[in-house]
Amino acid sequence: MTKVMPRLAFSAVLILLLAGCSNNSGGANVRASGDRKAAPAFKLKDSSGGEVTLASLKGKVVLLNFWATWCGPCEVEIPWFVEFEQKYKDQGFSVLGVSFDDDGWISVRPYMAAHKINYRIAIGSDELSQVYGGVDALPTSFIIDRTGRIAAKHRGLVDKRDYQDEIIKLLADPKAAIYPETGDDAPRFALLLRPNQRP
Repeated sequence: MTKVMPRLAFSAVLILLLAGCSNNSGGANVRASGDRKAAPAFKLKDSSGGEVTLASLKGKVVLLNFWATWCGPCEVEIPWFVEFEQKYKDQGFSVLGVSFDDDGWISVRPYMAAHKINYRIAIGSDELSQVYGGVDALPTSFIIDRTGRIAAKHRGLVDKRDYQDEIIKLLADPKAAIYPETGDDAPRFALLLRPNQRP
């Protein structure tokens, strides 16, 4: 009896790990602009105590990653996200990691230091999980376009190239541009004038 229980526990952990490692993305899968839904708003505190909201990230392509320090597949992805943050931040890109560790900053702060995480981290909640469709596996990531709409979702471990292709595609999308002066979406039509015409 005592030998059976550890085997059952090991099997359960293995099944959960494999579920988290599964690649359900089927390759880079940025949704068409008309098929994207607005990402639910949130207000969280980052590791320095600063407030982070989705509205404050409007105008950027955002990789919103739900993770935990005990999640093996999450640990595989984190160096990629560190690289993406460094490589694309000047082009209007940002990674936001939201940890679902039960003990919060107790585990997360040392983990951030050990893994040299260079992007913002916040602590999630059940309420946040629910508004994002009920996060039932870690990692779960959302790619959010410059207008604050969900362009892609990934559950489980995803190929690095899929993330990179999606980021590059969204950064280069002129239809999703935001005017920095107003924060408004770019207009869909422009009036073309001949050189000798005045507005």
